[in-house]
Amino acid sequence: MANRTSTQNLRKRVRYHYRGNAAGSTLRLTLGCLLGLELRRVGSGKRMTFGKAGEATLSQWMADNARVCWIEQNEPWDLESQLISRLDLPLNLDQNRHNAFHSRLKELRAQARQRARELPISS
Repeated sequence: MANRTSTQNLRKRVRYHYRGNAAGSTLRLTLGCLLGLELRRVGSGKRMTFGKAGEATLSQWMADNARVCWIEQNEPWDLESQLISRLDLPLNLDQNRHNAFHSRLKELRAQARQRARELPISS
């Protein structure tokens, strides 16, 4: 696997997953789709989020239900590949085609995006 070094530190990345929106967080996109939140096009119409109310609902759900922990690792992409190949991590799409939920999750996200394209752009 190639080194995909992030320009953000871990704190910023985790904070965005918890406080950002679905346009910038695949975790938020996945969780929102699984929770049945309506994805909408916003701004110029290229970005998709769950809107202010939906993103707030998702943030509250994550505050109540999602936890984060980590370990320091010099080459985290190597550990990530090992964990994805050995554990049942149904919300991970990258490197995870072997997971039984992979195709269903991709389908749910694609359907949400398609519905968003059919709806008017939200303000």
